[in-house]
Amino acid sequence: MNDPLTTSLFVTLAVQPFIKSGTGELAKRFTTEAISKIPILWEKIKTRLTGKSAKVDEALAKVENGDSTVIETITKNLDVVLDEDLDFAEELRVLAQTIQAGKIQDNSSMVQNNWLFGNCYANN
Repeated sequence: MNDPLTTSLFVTLAVQPFIKSGTGELAKRFTTEAISKIPILWEKIKTRLTGKSAKVDEALAKVENGDSTVIETITKNLDVVLDEDLDFAEELRVLAQTIQAGKIQDNSSMVQNNWLFGNCYANN
């Protein structure tokens, strides 16, 4: 696969329920359909990495308990798996694209008020 950004995206999407502050936070950022695909992505990654080494197994358990410091370990090991199995890489890519397509965009406008000697100048 040789694309660490893609591998990183797979892992980042898959571990969001563990790292972020629960389902409520995900619901603000993704559609219901996208959220339903995240555990599928995680299970595919976890199943493929489980048993690779004690360090990887430990990292998988830690991330499920909210420890984001092990994401790099998972990403590096997944990258090796994806290099060896292009069909699996494509399967994850399609699933990740589906999740990304369900990302809710924040189109709200930002308002900045600049105060100068007691007067407000709004920049919209």
